[in-house]
Amino acid sequence: MPVSKLRSAAHKDDDELHVDMSPMIDMVFLLLIFFIINATAIIVTTDPDVEPPVADQGDPQEDGRGRIVINVREDGTFTAEDFNTILEDVNAISEYVQELRLQFEQQGLQPRLHLRGDKDTVFRHSRTAIRGAASAGVDQVIFAVYVVPPP
Repeated sequence: MPVSKLRSAAHKDDDELHVDMSPMIDMVFLLLIFFIINATAIIVTTDPDVEPPVADQGDPQEDGRGRIVINVREDGTFTAEDFNTILEDVNAISEYVQELRLQFEQQGLQPRLHLRGDKDTVFRHSRTAIRGAASAGVDQVIFAVYVVPPP
């Protein structure tokens, strides 16, 4: 008789034996929200009048924080990151960089000059932008290029 009771207990309907998945699904959604909120996106607004040079050796930047973007157009004019603010000369570049440098330093970030120049004129006019940034206290420069993967 005890064997029959054991068999009857073991052969009960499987409806009672299930794993509740709702806590695991809740945890997955919480982790997803956590990673989305904490992810840092590198967003650089591009000037449609600037076509950066192509390079076969370049390193993608991992951290986009602290970048002070200056665009160098083909005609030699300088624009801010929003590409609507025209920076007239070295003094205007220096004032623009100084303002952003102070903001980034208050956030604990290392300010860097991100120079996006047109492929035909970036090296001809980059000295002016670098000089303006240096007078504002920013001495690290990143040149934007299109990187071509090796064949």
